[in-house]
Amino acid sequence: MESLVRNDVFSNMPLNDYLHLYPKSSANYRENIVDFLNLKKEDVAKATGLSVASIRYDHRANKELDERLSEWAVLFNLVAEHFNADREKAAMWFRTPNPLLGGTITPRDMIRLGRSRKLYKFIIQARSGNV
Repeated sequence: MESLVRNDVFSNMPLNDYLHLYPKSSANYRENIVDFLNLKKEDVAKATGLSVASIRYDHRANKELDERLSEWAVLFNLVAEHFNADREKAAMWFRTPNPLLGGTITPRDMIRLGRSRKLYKFIIQARSGNV
């Protein structure tokens, strides 16, 4: 089987929406993204720097929240791509402490603590073989 990892200018984007976070028939894609890691509104607020009151997942969602959720969807799908679209393995990776991230922190906690961009860089480097 050909490796899904690409070492080119487009390697920062997954080939597909493996986790079906953006179903064409659903306007609830924001909730799909948050539900993937079972994040609470308080977690999302802390991760984005927004107030809990401004966290909403309908068509009136804050633009900054929308952008951050889209970034998370890319992260989630990049990891799912590595695990051949296995949703459970991808979710487990986000919930398991990773020694390469400093020991006891999980990728999910990095997101919750507002460090998703650092995690994104780590994933891109790992995909290109630099970790």
